[in-house]
Amino acid sequence: MADSPRRRLADRVSSSPTFIGSGSRFTGDLECASDLVVGGSVVGDGDVKGSLTLSDSGRWEGEIRAGNAVIAGAVEGSVTVAEKLELRATARIKGSLKARSIAVAKGAIIEGDMAVTSGKPVVHFEEKRDK
Repeated sequence: MADSPRRRLADRVSSSPTFIGSGSRFTGDLECASDLVVGGSVVGDGDVKGSLTLSDSGRWEGEIRAGNAVIAGAVEGSVTVAEKLELRATARIKGSLKARSIAVAKGAIIEGDMAVTSGKPVVHFEEKRDK
């Protein structure tokens, strides 16, 4: 049951994701055919076909489009996710969020609007285990 619905998105990153490591800075538009893990800084728009993981040290300024996303860092701009968007307790969002489903951990800060395209309510949760 590797893909059971209760399994966290962060646990399902593909075996060969693209990394932008802590202390690194990427400037420009980014297209990624698979999963992307960001621990550093991105300034520009991104189109991620797989899952995006923005760590608690990560920062993104610009528009993000992704298949799925787990955000624990800071985003200034819009986030559009085709399926599931998970905001961790350390997430700081300044902009609009749009996804089929959205889960927000207690402690996440959102300055902007949220739209859930499935019509289901936003899920609120408390993180119960370490990152």
